[in-house]
Amino acid sequence: MEVTIVGAGLVGCLLACFLARRGHQVTLYERRPDPRPAGAERGRSINLAISERGIDALRRLGLDGEVLKAAIPMPGRMMHALDGELTFQPYSADRGQAINSIGRAELNRILLAAAALPGVRVRFEHRLTGLDERTGELRFGSGGTARARVVIGADGAYSAVRSRLRALPGVGFSQEYLDYGYKELTIPPRDGAYAMEPGALHIWPRGRAMMIALPNPDRSFTCTLFWPHEDLAALDTPQRVRARFAAQYPDAFQLMPGLVEDYQANPVGHLVTMRCTPWHVTTGEVTVGLIGDAAHAIVPFYGQGANCGFEDCVELDRCLDETGDDFAAALALFERRKTDTDVIARLALENFVEMRDKVGSRLFLAGKRLEHALERALPGRYASRYELVSFSTTPYSEVERRVARQRRWVAAAGLAAALLAAGLARTARRR
Repeated sequence: MEVTIVGAGLVGCLLACFLARRGHQVTLYERRPDPRPAGAERGRSINLAISERGIDALRRLGLDGEVLKAAIPMPGRMMHALDGELTFQPYSADRGQAINSIGRAELNRILLAAAALPGVRVRFEHRLTGLDERTGELRFGSGGTARARVVIGADGAYSAVRSRLRALPGVGFSQEYLDYGYKELTIPPRDGAYAMEPGALHIWPRGRAMMIALPNPDRSFTCTLFWPHEDLAALDTPQRVRARFAAQYPDAFQLMPGLVEDYQANPVGHLVTMRCTPWHVTTGEVTVGLIGDAAHAIVPFYGQGANCGFEDCVELDRCLDETGDDFAAALALFERRKTDTDVIARLALENFVEMRDKVGSRLFLAGKRLEHALERALPGRYASRYELVSFSTTPYSEVERRVARQRRWVAAAGLAAALLAAGLARTARRR
């Protein structure tokens, strides 16, 4: 079968690898120039945190080793208090689990190279401007056209393929923007070494706003501000930029010699959750479907955007197994994943509040210590929500159900222990 994928980003390239392995002929169309010689788009990378769901997808294609070689493991968070105090929060009870920092451009380079397979063609600088779901005709900004019986949109949150599907009767769509933007900054190496601990995701929680930093192999850190839009706009002079950072991020401020230049040059990105239903339309012999952010864009605060998209590829591959490579039937079956993507979209929004407001509090830290104590005491029976999301392939919806069951069990056990203690105390008094 000949399959057209629109979008040669992370998910599009990985999906091409899965489909080529099944013997399909794949053409990838990408609106950008080839990013390998062009380099990353300034201020738009947002380092990725690859964890088990993404690694599992890569492992199925033998790509996990190369990707992890280019990544830096982060076994926990490093919290930066306003007074400079540092607090490390491990992600797992035994500190043996880690999420892995990798630049989007580097990961895209690896996956583009992996997609250079017999039967896979990549066409850069082909921006999709029109799609006829009845005939399978694709039109591009260059004036060229193509036809396909199977078209899969892997072209991100602002998908051109989804834009066409939205115009059809029966297709629903919603988008929810946070009143926050993001802006990238850099902490360069210091005397040839990392300026901060590289084995951690650094967070500066400041109530309504926060900054994070992830390590890079060149010993720099990519920092990302998540601020209300009015706060980002208010820093309109070098003096205001310096004053704000000196007051709110004093330790980082000392490590950012290019702060003003980065702040003024890098664009402001938007944070949006997008939902679409259905994810596919079949008209006659033509099937058009969506995958990854094109189907379910989420905010980045659980580090699951790329991981979720890679897991989509695994699930679609599984659906093709179940349907004998009937793409219309497989893409219809793939819709069962919507329950899970709806859950992780909500959890990502909730985790923003946790990272921004709660991670620095003593109550939150006490709760994390209790969770890790339960994990050590009840291995295999108790696992935190973060561990299940980041370090397992348990479906997101099942994670939510399991965590709810665990909380009921812990509450019941706590009540039983309290009643037992009260009973023993009464018995002792009688004696």
